[in-house]
Parts: sequence; structure tokens; C-alpha cells
Amino acid sequence: MQKNDIRLDFLIAIGLVIFVVTFFAGCGTKAKSESLKADSKIAVNNPGTSSSDKSGNDKVLPNGALIDFKENSPADTVKVFYQRLHEKKFRDAIALTNLRPAIEGLNDSELSELGVDFGFLAQSVPEKLPINGEIISGDKATVTIKMQDEEDESIKVQEIKLRKEKDFWVVLVADDEGEKRAKKEGKNYFFALRMDVHHDEAKAMLERITKAQMIYQMQNNGRFADLQTLVEKGFVPKDALGSITTGYKYDIALKEDNTLYTALATPAKYGKTGKLSFAYKVTREKKPEFIEKDFNGKTLQN
Repeated sequence: MQKNDIRLDFLIAIGLVIFVVTFFAGCGTKAKSESLKADSKIAVNNPGTSSSDKSGNDKVLPNGALIDFKENSPADTVKVFYQRLHEKKFRDAIALTNLRPAIEGLNDSELSELGVDFGFLAQSVPEKLPINGEIISGDKATVTIKMQDEEDESIKVQEIKLRKEKDFWVVLVADDEGEKRAKKEGKNYFFALRMDVHHDEAKAMLERITKAQMIYQMQNNGRFADLQTLVEKGFVPKDALGSITTGYKYDIALKEDNTLYTALATPAKYGKTGKLSFAYKVTREKKPEFIEKDFNGKTLQN
């Protein structure tokens, strides 16, 4: 479990990763791909201003786009959205999306707490965005972005959906269910999502620790190790020693000459990074026991 994996899970849950991580950090992973021929099927906002040279190759405009577009148009909104993400202006960026109700109530301190997670977005967004198409149909629009895959040099085309609200276009980064949840939970939305992800990650980390203990035990005459030792041996990732990226504090309580142990996971900030406390107990009397409980942020008894 690497720190980027945790942030990635959080961003996937939010929905922003659909456009950023999957496409830009991967324009090279599993993004939707199409050939250059697909361009002929994309209706641009103003066909007469599509930028190409006589050979038919795309010419990048000063703002990184492949077509001209009007101010406050869907394409312009997408450009500004990504520009703000790139500049780490997360409040301003998310305000342009259908997750706006979830960002409006956050104060600067709360937004700063989410900065570690959102920061992964900024690293993935290019300074200039190669927008190559825009389709407008009433109050709905689709903007397309085209980039070349670094691995196989194929062309990737990503569609971004928008809808018009009054005189403004809104980038749709969450599905209907996610949008409803954002409206209902407001400022708690991002923290609730992050806690859900951290709960799953805490369970995964404890599972990683138990597997590491099994290996260590076989190599050390039936004795288990503390967390620092498992990390130094490379059996457990370094993230387990801190809570900045994981949202949880981990520990291993050794007993009876290191022949028994309890692996523990406790929220670093109760109600912000997690609510559940976890424990995996290895005893002589019975099979290993896994416990999870809302213990008000306290460590479960070992």
C-alpha cells in the first residue's frame, strides 16, 4: 500500500480522478483510447477555427488547446477547471463542478486537511490542456481532450460532460448518486468519503501486517516482530509508521516473549480521517480474531 494508492482511492470515490488521474497520470494506463480518425466524428464549437496545418496535423494554440473556443463556453470552463487544479486552487476548481455544495462550507483549515489528498490531482494535470472538441446540445455539452500515450504513442480521447445552470457551465465529475450525497452532506462529504476509504485501507494494512508476521515467524523460531522491524525488513510499507497519508496510527503489541501479538489501527483524527478502530488478535486459546468498533477514536484493548 503506497501513499499514492490511498489518495487514488479517495479521488476515485470523489469522481475527480475520472478526468485527472485515469487520463493524465495514465495517459498511459487504462484510459479510453481512439484513433486520430475519431476526430472527424467530433463536432467542434466553431469548425472554421479548428487549428491544423496544411499536412492535417494539429497545431497547438497558446493555451494548449487544439481548437478556438469562446470565453465561458463548455471548453473554456473545462480549461479553467484544470488550470485551477494545476495551480492547487482546489476550492475554485471544485466550485466549477457538480460537487460545489461539498466545497462551499469548508473553511480554510478543513480544506487544508484535504490538501494531502487533493495534492495528488495537481501533480497529474498538465499546464496546458489539449482540448480538441466541443459539442453543445441545449443545456448539455461534451468536451473532448486528446493526448498521446507515452507508452504506445496511441491517441487517447477523453470525453468530459457538462450541463448549463443559468448562465454557467458545470463540469460533471460525480454521478447522480454522488451529487445527491454531496448536496445532503455538504461540507462533510469529502471527509465522509475519505473515512470510508481509510477504513478499507486500515483493514488492508492489518492484513498486510498479519501476512508479514507469518513470514517473520517462520524465519525467527516462532517469534513475531514489532512494526518498526517489519518495515525495516521490507515486509510492511513505510506508510504504516505515520498517519499523514494513511489517516491511521498503527501499532503492534507483543506478548509472552513475542510469541503472541495484536495488530492495532486507530484513527489519527476521529471523525476526520476515520471513525472505526481495528484490532487483529493472535492468542493461544482461539483462532485469530479481527475486531472493528467505533471506539470514539481510542485504541482497542489489546
